[in-house]
Amino acid sequence: MVEQGVHHELVGAVRAVLEQHADPERAAGQQRYMKSSMPYYGLTTPQHRQVLGPLLSDPGHRMASRAQWEATIEALWRGATHREEWYAAIALARHRTYRGWVDSDAMPLWHSLIRRGAWWDVVDDIATHLVRDTVVSTPDIEALRMREWAADGSLWVRRAAILSQIGVGDRFDPELLTDVIEPNIDHPDFFSRKAIGWALRDRARHDPDWVRAFVATHPSLSGLSRREALKHLGPLS
Repeated sequence: MVEQGVHHELVGAVRAVLEQHADPERAAGQQRYMKSSMPYYGLTTPQHRQVLGPLLSDPGHRMASRAQWEATIEALWRGATHREEWYAAIALARHRTYRGWVDSDAMPLWHSLIRRGAWWDVVDDIATHLVRDTVVSTPDIEALRMREWAADGSLWVRRAAILSQIGVGDRFDPELLTDVIEPNIDHPDFFSRKAIGWALRDRARHDPDWVRAFVATHPSLSGLSRREALKHLGPLS
């Protein structure tokens, strides 16, 4: 995506306020914990929300169009020197002002951010909010897309497809969750197996019998996925 239409004032304000609240000592610890090649400024999650909230809600920083919103998200992401700028891009994407633009037209952008972010902190936030909400609102279209993502060449795109049913409540699609998990059951990567377990554990809060039946009928589930799925249910009888 080209930078035409980027809200440069907002991008500059975001970077300035993050730098203003930098804590180098905390930043070093955050970078070690996340195993991130990109450094941190060192803001806590509550600080990040506190300093970004007024900027994103300021009428003077309002996006004039969907194209500007997407371009500004992209600019924050592509130009990031510190990881909190990625978090700011996601916060802009999720901001209530632009709720109506979180739809199928934005899914290619989320796909791109997931592939380039390629780590659990950003991928999980995008998957369990932006992607999930679009799947719930447009299931006929997005269920097909999630099935495609579940076989994507990127581990992180596949993880996003698995996590897209987390938090859907009574909009749960058992066939979709099955179809995004099954192609990944034998994947050896920790993050794939953890995602499967997390998705099943989340569903177990609402439908424990369905999860027990799923685990029982999928004996090739990894030990990690199985333990996570049954974590609050106890062993199968």
